[in-house]
Amino acid sequence: MYLHVQRLINDIEADEPDPAAANALQEGLGGQFGEMRTMMQYLFQSMNFRGPAGKPYRDLLQGIGTEEISHVELIGTTIVRLLDGSPRYNGKKTDPLDEPGAGGRTPLENALHESNIHHYLVASQGALPVDAAGNPWSGSYVYNSGNLVLDLLYNLMLESTGRLQKCRIYEMTSNKTARSTISYLIVRDQAHENAYARALETLGVSWASVLPIPKTNAEKFPEVRKLLDLGLQSKQYSFDLTAQSEAGRIFQGMSPSKDGTQLDASEQAPAGVPLTIAEERFEEFSPGLDPELLALVQATAELEMAEVQPLYGPIPPPEGTS
Repeated sequence: MYLHVQRLINDIEADEPDPAAANALQEGLGGQFGEMRTMMQYLFQSMNFRGPAGKPYRDLLQGIGTEEISHVELIGTTIVRLLDGSPRYNGKKTDPLDEPGAGGRTPLENALHESNIHHYLVASQGALPVDAAGNPWSGSYVYNSGNLVLDLLYNLMLESTGRLQKCRIYEMTSNKTARSTISYLIVRDQAHENAYARALETLGVSWASVLPIPKTNAEKFPEVRKLLDLGLQSKQYSFDLTAQSEAGRIFQGMSPSKDGTQLDASEQAPAGVPLTIAEERFEEFSPGLDPELLALVQATAELEMAEVQPLYGPIPPPEGTS
C-alpha cells in the first residue's frame, strides 16, 4: 500500500513565472530519463521481483520507486508554479473573460508563441505527462529484464543520465523556482546512483570499470553545494511504516561517490514542506469551486469531513458500537 503525506518532499523557491523553464522541466518529468520513468521502472521491478533471499534488493527498489512518486509530485508542482500567471493577465478576477487584460492584451496571447501551447490549451497552465518536445510519456521506456544485475546496471545508467540532463536544464535557466527543484533532484539522483552502485558492488560487479559515471561538476552550483554539504547525496529513505525494509543492509558503508561520506539508510522519510493548492485561473475558465458552485453545494448538502485518525491500520469503531 501507499500512503500520501500532504507535504512536498522539498521546498520550491518563489520567483516569477517562466514558461520556457517549465517546458524544459517537462523533460525531467515525462522524458525518457525523467521522473515518471524512474518511478514506473523501479516500482515494476520491485513488483516483479523474484527470490525471497533477495528481499533487501527488492526493498531498495521499492523505497527508491516510492521516493520517485514524490519527485513526480515535486517537479509537476514546480512546472505549475512556473506557468501559473505567466500570461500576466492583470485584470480583476471579476472582469469578463472575453475582454482583453490590462494594457489591451488578450489574456492568453503568449500561449501562441511560448514553448508548449498545450500548457495553456490543454492543461490550464499545468504540467503534462510529456517531454520537452511534447511527446507523450511511454510505458515502453520501462526496463524490467527480471535479471537483478542487468536491472541494477540499467538503473545506475538511468540515474546517471537523468542527473546529466538536469545539470543541463540548470544551465538553461536562472529562475529560482526551477533551480530549487532541479538542484534537489540532481542531489537525489546522485543518492540513487550510490544506492545502485553499492548494490552492484555487493553482487561482485565492478561497475566503475564498465560504466563510468559522467562527471558533471554539479557541486559548483550553489544550490547543489548546499545540499551536498548536508549529506543529502548519501541518504536513502525506506518510506516503510512497518519498519520491515531491509534496504539498509545494502545502503551502508563508504559512499561509492568517493566524497568521504557514509551511506545512511536510517530515516523513514524526509520531513517535507507544506503543500499548497494553486489559485484559480479565470482566464483559463478554471475557476475551481467558484461562488456559484459553492452556493449550489451549500444549497444541496453541506460537505462533511470525517476525521481520520493518525495511525496505521483499521480505524476502531466509535465507543458504544460494535
